Amino acid sequence: MVVKTKIQQREKRKNRIRVKINGTHERPRLAVFRSNKYIYLQLIDDEKGKTLLAFNDQIKNKEKNKITKIESAFELGKVLAQKALEKKIQNIVFDRGGYKYHGRVKAVAEGARAGGLKF
Repeated sequence: MVVKTKIQQREKRKNRIRVKINGTHERPRLAVFRSNKYIYLQLIDDEKGKTLLAFNDQIKNKEKNKITKIESAFELGKVLAQKALEKKIQNIVFDRGGYKYHGRVKAVAEGARAGGLKF
């Protein structure tokens, strides 16, 4: 019996998802990476291999605002949506990166939808 770590299991799920999901210039992929402290978002054009937009919540100082990580992720999703709409990007493909659609990952998706992006 082979025991795999949580990271190996997540990477396996991520690869399984990435086979089905592909970003284009008209409909880029919103990739989410979640660390214990922060969350990172990227809009990626897989055809050209370019990152169109990238954000993380290190930019905001959470100590002053006293907001939770979930609230910060929601706000980050809204900011990403505003910047994407400025670049005339309205439709995206959501890539949860092997994480459960729960908590901060779900908050990012809801924030992006609230900001005007269509999945």
